[in-house]
Amino acid sequence: MPALTGKRALVTGGGRGIGAAIVRRLAADGAHVAINYRAGKEAATALEQEISSCGGTSVALQADLSQDGAAADLVGRTVDVLGGLDILVSNAGIEHFGALETITRADVDRVFGINVAAQLFVTQAAAAVMGQGGRIVLTSSVSARIAVHHHTLYAASKAAVSAIALNLAPELAGRAITINAIAPGGTNTDMAADNAVRYTRPQLRHLPQQTRASLLGAIGRLAEPSEIAAAVAFLISPDASYITGSTLAIDGGWM
Repeated sequence: MPALTGKRALVTGGGRGIGAAIVRRLAADGAHVAINYRAGKEAATALEQEISSCGGTSVALQADLSQDGAAADLVGRTVDVLGGLDILVSNAGIEHFGALETITRADVDRVFGINVAAQLFVTQAAAAVMGQGGRIVLTSSVSARIAVHHHTLYAASKAAVSAIALNLAPELAGRAITINAIAPGGTNTDMAADNAVRYTRPQLRHLPQQTRASLLGAIGRLAEPSEIAAAVAFLISPDASYITGSTLAIDGGWM
């Protein structure tokens, strides 16, 4: 029997990239999955159909989690459709690069609104409806602990996510709910393709993309989304029942 048979899961930002890989992994492991998307309806619907064709159960649910009340509404709709909620994977987020002198109040509000506030409020809503033994996984980043040129605002937002997981762990432990964060490094997604050169030190940006990727860490390549999903699958499994408040680096030894 698959490890997550009968479990109900919500994956935010689940329509593409890492989120879609997590949806596929959870569905393959037997979970019924709500796929949250903001604007990519076509991709989310295609993923829903893909999972159905493989015998799984999923539903695509639109929500812009930067809006007031959207997180609670999304969790409510998830519970209505799936009959409850056992697992939350908060994956929705946005990138930001900018020199110190270019950062505006609007940038701060936008990045922290999505990367921090949205993750906090969807966690709040999910925890309110979860029973004993729920699992919550938030998405931080390697950028929270590794300096990246012009990445200050994004890195600060992701460091805040790790702090949320750490500080909510004792609050949720009374119901045996674990909360952890993942901190992916460079990952082979469309977002990474758009931003990969910016993760490289300026003096190395003239090098070919594959060469730059080989310099990102000990393993010398980008992660595949399925490798990030495998780490999430571990954190929500019974094998990780004693792990909470932690941030798991999945970065190929990025130094």
